[in-house]
Amino acid sequence: MASVNKVILIGNLGRDPEVRSTPSGQTVASFSIATSESFNDRSGARQERTDWHNIVVWGKQAELCGQYLKKGRQVYIEGRISNQQYEAKDGTGKRYRTEIVAQRVQFLGARGGGGGDMMEEPRDMAGAGMPHSGEDEDIPF
Repeated sequence: MASVNKVILIGNLGRDPEVRSTPSGQTVASFSIATSESFNDRSGARQERTDWHNIVVWGKQAELCGQYLKKGRQVYIEGRISNQQYEAKDGTGKRYRTEIVAQRVQFLGARGGGGGDMMEEPRDMAGAGMPHSGEDEDIPF
């Protein structure tokens, strides 16, 4: 039976991306984003709930995230959920971490919260480093 592991998030960065390289030379960026929702509770009072998501980006997209994303910036993330299990450093037992492994990152809003020119930076990095096929050039819209 087939299964699906797909996540789509739009949120704001809680911190600047941390970019590093693995021993094999692969670039990886990690950061957190906040998503918020508003709702009315049982008494009718307006409530807001914020959830935090750990994001991991690999390769050329990771380099671009490190270059263009900053705390507070709005971003679209498309990816998959990954659960990691590890032993606590203090030896108190197992720990778990849920993160989103981004397969597509799109910058939203203006750079640095101000009114920057979006043409100076990539907006959608789904195919970062991939050659353009030109297939969609005949589409009339």
